Amino acid sequence: MSARENILARIRGAQGKPGAEPTAVDLDRVRAVMAHPVTGPQPAFAHPPDLLVQFLKECDRVGTTHAQVASDEGIPAEVARYLAATGLEPRLVAWPAFAALDWASAGIAIESRPARGDDRTGLTGSTCAIAETGTTLLLSSPEQPKVTALLPETHVCIVRRSRLLGTLEEAFALERREQGELPRSAFFVSGPSRTADIEQTMVIGAHGPYRVHVIIAP
Repeated sequence: MSARENILARIRGAQGKPGAEPTAVDLDRVRAVMAHPVTGPQPAFAHPPDLLVQFLKECDRVGTTHAQVASDEGIPAEVARYLAATGLEPRLVAWPAFAALDWASAGIAIESRPARGDDRTGLTGSTCAIAETGTTLLLSSPEQPKVTALLPETHVCIVRRSRLLGTLEEAFALERREQGELPRSAFFVSGPSRTADIEQTMVIGAHGPYRVHVIIAP
């Protein structure tokens, strides 16, 4: 018996169940629970009257900068403004969904491909955003490579105002309705990457971008 099987067998034994592997009955019970998830108690502030105000408030709290544009045509100009304000070069890699925008007029060089180690800024969309925590949800696919959000030092993320939700539970419910099953990689972004694992000293950019900038678009 492998170490894994031994651990699982001990857990199941403590539950009064034989063997290391779940039975067909066990799996059916798990599938039934997953098919009809129960939403737990929700905090009062998770459903504010203005989701956008709450979302931006939480972005400020977690260190995400933000801006709003009236249409997709305004995205290149806002990206150019942000890059200039932060002293970054006017160059980025982006998801294919944004490649057709007029980047040349904004003075930005863009490549529609997954990010590499020498790329400094990545532009992505998002599946939805969560007002409760100032979080964006991204789902990976060949057209939405996760490395574009995680590898560059700066992540610029487009959030659709119509996809702004109150809570994490609402986000999962939305994805169950639209996706059925989530893809292999689904990840939540709440501000720049940070950790205080070593001597309680906060380090920014430990596991991902140093900067996160959200652009709210229709």
